Amino acid sequence: MKPQLTFELNDVVEMKKQHPCGTNRWKIIRLGADIRIKCLGCDHSVMMPRKEFQKKVKRILSE
Repeated sequence: MKPQLTFELNDVVEMKKQHPCGTNRWKIIRLGADIRIKCLGCDHSVMMPRKEFQKKVKRILSE
């Protein structure tokens, strides 16, 4: 089991899968039970449950 990462608002994270626009860098714009992230390539935003987000995130790039 992988260790829990701690996330803060405005962190830039790398996801395991690439977004269709060609980048896999996302900025966290909302935290809670659900997490909203915004693509840094095309500004598309996605909201997903925290549990699903923790499975899909690869690493924190900048805080």
